[in-house]
Amino acid sequence: MILRTNALEYGELMANEMGKPIDQGIQEVEKCAWCCEYYVQNAPLMLKDEFVSTEAQSSFITYQPLGVIFAIMPWNFPFWQVFRAAVPALMAGNAMVLKHSSLVPGCALKIERIFQEAGFPEGLFRSLLIENDKASAVLSNKNVRAVTFTGSTEAGAIVASNAGMQLKKIVLELGGSDPYLILEDADIAKAARLCAKARMLNSGQSCIAAKRFIVINSVKKNFENFFVEEMRAYTPGNPLEEGTQLGPLASTKLRDQLHKQVQGSIHKGAKLLLGGTLPEGNGAYYPATILTDVTKGMPAFDEELFGPVAAVISAKDEAQAIRMANDTSFGLGAAVFTKDIERGRRIARDELEAGSCFVNDFVKSDPRLPFGGIKRSGYGRELSSFGIHEFVNIKTVVVK
Repeated sequence: MILRTNALEYGELMANEMGKPIDQGIQEVEKCAWCCEYYVQNAPLMLKDEFVSTEAQSSFITYQPLGVIFAIMPWNFPFWQVFRAAVPALMAGNAMVLKHSSLVPGCALKIERIFQEAGFPEGLFRSLLIENDKASAVLSNKNVRAVTFTGSTEAGAIVASNAGMQLKKIVLELGGSDPYLILEDADIAKAARLCAKARMLNSGQSCIAAKRFIVINSVKKNFENFFVEEMRAYTPGNPLEEGTQLGPLASTKLRDQLHKQVQGSIHKGAKLLLGGTLPEGNGAYYPATILTDVTKGMPAFDEELFGPVAAVISAKDEAQAIRMANDTSFGLGAAVFTKDIERGRRIARDELEAGSCFVNDFVKSDPRLPFGGIKRSGYGRELSSFGIHEFVNIKTVVVK
């Protein structure tokens, strides 16, 4: 397969354009290949006519393509976020035009080339190297029937408003401030290891990265001790070198904004357990950072921290932890750590307000499962059968 054969090349491209550690870039390409395989195997069944028993001679539901889908995608997962939207849309019979982030033009052109080499008809998938202010003109084109957008909540609201004015379907995957609950009966060492991994994925630049760690008071100190050691192991390195786990952020502007949020939280009473200082030298690097005693009203609680910064929050009991987890305008992902599986299942299923809730693991997307958020994290779903059905005409046919 083209993706797997050239994974190293694509990983190097991501590292050069947006700083992703090359090991993670190769893993991202592998996930794209998995997504392709999943839909090749399952799309025909997902799109098969469904017959329903009624008084008519025949009643059935059929799924038909809408036409051209406009995809607006960000830089942080430059291959995966495109493939997870494009593959189901194309398999359903649609065409797609992509406006990728200006930070990753090489990735945008390479993805177009991949689809061409895979045998898709020329023009069925096209990358448009345009600035943000040209996106509205594309959206307004009469041939564009729907939009899929991944990015910030603020930009998503603008795109959704434009799409709504023209009555065009849109799927939004926006920001997140994912809460992870560490309960008093959790395996603390395991929780700290998985929480650090969840926070540091893609150098912390992920909508579904863990961001707020809500810990029951009785185990808070123990968790912090393990958490500091786990986070300390993530040292900045050259993203092109194998083994690097923490690369530079995508730009110095983003790095400086993150540092401002850290300093603003400290000014309001948060305590620094690790990191938190701007490093000298070239590159938009920021160290693995932990803030503790974070409370509502601080940037680390209220805002999305897009980088390697973790916010530890105290809770007296399960009920307060759940209230704090849900006390956010976001609702993308959440997790809970507990040795009582039924307790974790109940909290994940019934209590946490998010599109994806995990028990004793960190949140991740999977082609087999629907992915998306609620509240200001967006609406609609990607992946699984729900993703392929977002951009089709679900048509009812009745024959008397």
